[in-house]
Amino acid sequence: MDQLYGIFLYAVFLLTMGGIYAVLALGLNIQWGFTGLFNAGVGGFFAIGAYTSAILTSAGSTRHLGGFGLPVPAGICAAMIASAIVAWGIGRICIRLRSDYLAIATLGIAEILRLVLKNEIWATNGARGISQIPKPFEHVSAPWNQVGMLLLVFAIVLVLYVLLERARRSPWGRVMAAIRENEDAARAAGKDVERLRIEAFILGAALMGLGGALMAHHIKFIEPNAAEPVSATFLVWVMLIIGGSGNNRGAILGAILVWAIWSATEILTTRLPSEWATKAAYLRIFLVGLALQFILQKYPGGIFRERRFRTTAASAHPPSSNREISS
Repeated sequence: MDQLYGIFLYAVFLLTMGGIYAVLALGLNIQWGFTGLFNAGVGGFFAIGAYTSAILTSAGSTRHLGGFGLPVPAGICAAMIASAIVAWGIGRICIRLRSDYLAIATLGIAEILRLVLKNEIWATNGARGISQIPKPFEHVSAPWNQVGMLLLVFAIVLVLYVLLERARRSPWGRVMAAIRENEDAARAAGKDVERLRIEAFILGAALMGLGGALMAHHIKFIEPNAAEPVSATFLVWVMLIIGGSGNNRGAILGAILVWAIWSATEILTTRLPSEWATKAAYLRIFLVGLALQFILQKYPGGIFRERRFRTTAASAHPPSSNREISS
């Protein structure tokens, strides 16, 4: 019975973490899947959201800035706003950069932000991080406190999915796809490409800040290493690519699937001989990369390929009876 209870708690934790990563993947999908913005600095916005909410909601401490005692929902909203403001500043400077140049710039900025958070000990407690972050439903008896957090995360993912699906099908979403496919043509059609790219960058960063805040409250602890490129950027990119770039369902499925693989590799590597302990982290990355290769061989466009909807004018002479066509 105790073993079944332990498996149940692990499954709840696994799904909760997968849901939080789904929020991050949806944010990246706005930037890359919708608009073609190559953001390699997901971890930076994740860290901003996590630390903002942690500082605003945690109790007072002599080790770090805090003691504001705000409710958790207020801290999460502030995390999204702070990430959006930083994204606006970065976007004003870097949004005109293309593909790999934008990736290098955002990666560098994310590392700068992580190092600032690590070295500003008066505000963030440096490498020791911020602990005792309040968690929703933590006063409810176990295991319902964990189940409550899971339902909260899944409710947030569901709301985001519905809103982003409506956005994708709207004229705004079609303009974003046009910018991704042919920026010059979109500009020639009279669209303000720079402004729209900044909009997508800000919206995606706000969701990344939301994901960071949810992670901080779920774990009840945040420290700079949580925003390392491997766990906060590389994994999110793998999730989106495996699930299907440009497809919101794919972003959600990819997040849950890849996190399950990542967790399974952790279980496998802990059973290795002690002399392999130092190589375990590299082995986990190798196994995730191997899974990525296997899945993309079978599903080149991701498990859920992007599906584009015809406009009313274009559907007057449909090539087939299907309403949707694959990209």
